[in-house]
Amino acid sequence: MIFEQLITSFVASGAFGIIFNAPRKSIIKCAFVGMFGWYVYVLMVEDGFDAIVATIVASLLIGVTGHIFSKIYKSPVIIFSVAGIIPLVPGGMAYDAMRNFVENDYNTATNLAAKAFMISGSIAIGLIFSEVLNQIFRKSNKQITK
Repeated sequence: MIFEQLITSFVASGAFGIIFNAPRKSIIKCAFVGMFGWYVYVLMVEDGFDAIVATIVASLLIGVTGHIFSKIYKSPVIIFSVAGIIPLVPGGMAYDAMRNFVENDYNTATNLAAKAFMISGSIAIGLIFSEVLNQIFRKSNKQITK
């Protein structure tokens, strides 16, 4: 089952890289970043971590991997992080929340909407943490070289 999820997340991230007009040479790398993030997320959820914590860690690692790829391949970080974060986006959950609102099942809809909102915030937090870590690393590197 995990193999199918990895392949699906790889294809989804690569496809969104194409949709977002990422350079052709970066599509496979974008797909790898998305697959790596999804793999971390699935492993953490299977180990009993909450989906929100797993999303923070996975998006943090996606951001760090994006920064590393950015340095190695001399491309903007956003190319890798936007396409890589796609598998973590709770689109299906948001859809289910809206469907339950329409069907007048407000308790389920509210729970799903709150969880989708918290997972979306977790994605942002993870990406912000990766940027903070990058800035700390760059500043400490500058001080060491001086």
